[in-house]
Amino acid sequence: MGSFHLGGMTFGSLFKKPETLLYPTETKQPYPGQKGHVVNDVDACILCGMCQRVCPCHCIAVSKPERTWEIQPFMCIQCGSCVAACPTKCLTMDPAYTPVATKKHTVTCSVPEKE
Repeated sequence: MGSFHLGGMTFGSLFKKPETLLYPTETKQPYPGQKGHVVNDVDACILCGMCQRVCPCHCIAVSKPERTWEIQPFMCIQCGSCVAACPTKCLTMDPAYTPVATKKHTVTCSVPEKE
């Protein structure tokens, strides 16, 4: 009885498209509400440091004297706490897939002076 069931599953899968993707060359479309990586709109950023204070994994660093905002994406757990705490709403979660990385890196953004 079990071999008939297994044969039916195998025979049925011959005429369907594959269930998996070849990830680096093919990517799925992000679904609505999917979390992704944090993106900063530096023109709206006021370097208040709220994102740095609420981040549970301490992957965000804000420096007012140097006017820089940086994030370590490999430490980020994509919880969205920084996005919710940002008073100017300059942080967003971009659901697009990031390219495959071979080493850890830090994303640094230079915030321009406000006029």
